[in-house]
Amino acid sequence: MDETVAEFIKRTILKIPMNELTTILKAWDFLSENQLQTVNFRQRKESVVQHLIHLCEEKRASISDAALLDIIYMQFHQHQKVWDVFQMSKGPGEDVDLFDMKQFKNSFKKILQRALKNVTVSFRETEENAVWIRIAWGTQYTKPNQYKPTYVVYYSQTPYAFTSSSMLRRNTPLLGQTYETHNSTTPLQERSLGLDINLETKFKSGLNGSILAEREEPLRCLIKFSSPHLLEALKSLAPAGIADAPLSPLLTCIPNKRMNYFKIRDK
Repeated sequence: MDETVAEFIKRTILKIPMNELTTILKAWDFLSENQLQTVNFRQRKESVVQHLIHLCEEKRASISDAALLDIIYMQFHQHQKVWDVFQMSKGPGEDVDLFDMKQFKNSFKKILQRALKNVTVSFRETEENAVWIRIAWGTQYTKPNQYKPTYVVYYSQTPYAFTSSSMLRRNTPLLGQTYETHNSTTPLQERSLGLDINLETKFKSGLNGSILAEREEPLRCLIKFSSPHLLEALKSLAPAGIADAPLSPLLTCIPNKRMNYFKIRDK
């Protein structure tokens, strides 16, 4: 177990109140009952944490094991988060999909990893037919930040998913892509996103003295996207280095709108 994993587990255990610690560790099911019995939970918490880290080192805990512990902690303290609700809708005449949890988890992870190189995705299923998903975001050049994750709770065969509000709002469109894939062709919409695609806009540039930047009239031009597989082409813009990741909502929403032309306006 490397220092990164040890620190991650340490920080998570320190967040857990002592009266919940045994319950959460048993739910984690990483350390055996015999191992937990060797821990004196009546001593100072710092000593308890040190003992638990030693046990985790013996079992060579991975980042996935640490992420699972964090998910369980969040399940106990979900009231501490602000949650956004996404609602999925089926098109007319579309039947309810048969839900395959294994396929869902595999494709969910692949979609995010294809769009963003450095991201870790962890899952935990519950008895209520729900799956908790923990996403630690990185960038094309930095490793995932395990301390600013996004949590998603999805109940199979329901039209709703709950996503913890994240400081990394730029990643919201990536989640939208994954939800769309798992609900036929109809998108999952976040009520607070407030994206209006029928827009016109002025040219914006960081270069001072630009002729277009000084222009008062809206910039009118036609941008054409053409591909035998437009949806896959748009998703490949970031990995190909053509656009920064994550993609702007103006790009990610194009396959959802079923329209040939758009107007982009200033808000």
